[in-house]
Amino acid sequence: MVAAVRGGQSLRSVAREFQVSLPTVQRWVQRAGTTRLDRVAWADRPPVPHTVSRTPAAVEERVLTVRRTLKEESALGEYGAAAIQRAWRSQWGSAPALRTIGRILRRRGALEGRRRVRTPPPPPGWYLPAVAQGAAELDSFDTIEDLVIEGGIPVEVLTGVSLHGGLVAAWPEPAVTTDVVLAALVAHWRAEGRPAYAQFDNDTRFQGAHQFRDAIGRVTRLCLSLDIVPVFAPVQEHSFQGAIEAFNGRWQAKVWHRFHHEARAALQACSARYVAAHRRRTAARQDGAPARRPFPAAWRFDPRAPVEGRLVFLRRTTAAGAVALLGRSFAVNPHWVHRLVRCEVDLDAAAIRFYALRRRDPTWQPLLHEAPYVLPAARRAGVTSR
Repeated sequence: MVAAVRGGQSLRSVAREFQVSLPTVQRWVQRAGTTRLDRVAWADRPPVPHTVSRTPAAVEERVLTVRRTLKEESALGEYGAAAIQRAWRSQWGSAPALRTIGRILRRRGALEGRRRVRTPPPPPGWYLPAVAQGAAELDSFDTIEDLVIEGGIPVEVLTGVSLHGGLVAAWPEPAVTTDVVLAALVAHWRAEGRPAYAQFDNDTRFQGAHQFRDAIGRVTRLCLSLDIVPVFAPVQEHSFQGAIEAFNGRWQAKVWHRFHHEARAALQACSARYVAAHRRRTAARQDGAPARRPFPAAWRFDPRAPVEGRLVFLRRTTAAGAVALLGRSFAVNPHWVHRLVRCEVDLDAAAIRFYALRRRDPTWQPLLHEAPYVLPAARRAGVTSR
């Protein structure tokens, strides 16, 4: 190829003649330069450098010696790379770099540190077996508070998102009351279908009054009347509400902070456009989510109808292994202290079952204790809370 190029042929014609790429011809022509062809070093050159710089064995041994001395005699008890470098400089002046010392320690097996073992996160809804297995859908609801439109117009937002399908909803209102929550939930589930679970925090607008024992709030009664299991997660445990809290942040960034809203109606219209666009983007995810049940056509909400079904409370035990719910304290297990539990209140069976929860082993949820619990008749068939 080089001879052909020197004979007057173009680089491209030589590449076509020898069926190689143009850079290949250019490389060999550059390699040959003006040297006679019989004197050119045609042997291919390895990609690695001809010489490898490695720390001398004597330096490595001195690093290990200094480390042993520091470990046994140092008043500070420090014998890492930085301590070795300081000791070296104090005795012999110029010292190897910290990275060099660290590589020597690692190569010679002199590192005692234990690398952190990262465990994979639990699946979404891991604390509810049916949800974690993808057999049931869970809707989470929350509120965004303390928003004020220019001019002193207060705004509160009720938000919702489904765990598997990512079906979002937002209702900007002057104030989020229990009546607003009831109307929004009915309209949402009537349009989109009923999930198996509905999750809330312990806000009185969702759970009901906290000062009364055995109080069952109207939102809980609404869920039970629609055969939806209400789930109440403590505010301190943020991971349970991670999906709805993430949507709250996105709504504020994409709707509240992004635009200037002259009035509450403008905010509601902007929020509706965002929710519609978000639903279009997550349409495929919604199609792959667990099926939502149709809303009963003849259903009417009666807040004074007797309640039946299950309630779920997520709690963390005290130092004595007890939990507080429904205005009462229940002893769970004296050996399961400061740990998460799922408390299932079975109104039909008149019992509360307490299951252990561990994020590191989400499938291990043994029954810790079962306690009898009978909802008083006055609470079962009356509204005594918000």
